[in-house]
Amino acid sequence: MSSDPSFAMLIEDVFFIRGRGTVVTGKIDTGSLHTGDTVQLLRNGVKRPVTVAGVEMFRKVLDQAGPGDNVGLLLSELTKDDVARGDLLTGS
Repeated sequence: MSSDPSFAMLIEDVFFIRGRGTVVTGKIDTGSLHTGDTVQLLRNGVKRPVTVAGVEMFRKVLDQAGPGDNVGLLLSELTKDDVARGDLLTGS
């Protein structure tokens, strides 16, 4: 499933949780996001598609999040070295 084309979130922090995977945190600037969406990770001018395996906000598991929400996103197919603070997630 593709995400909202207007989706944008600047990554504020990156964590690796053993048994779960890579989690990024940040505040959604525009658009909305659902669990299972594919988004684009923009790093050093290169876009890479990644799947959002989970969305959480203040330890609550959500199906979706929108503008202004501070969220943690579990991203599939990434290691902690694939993403860094200041990278951008955008809609597909």
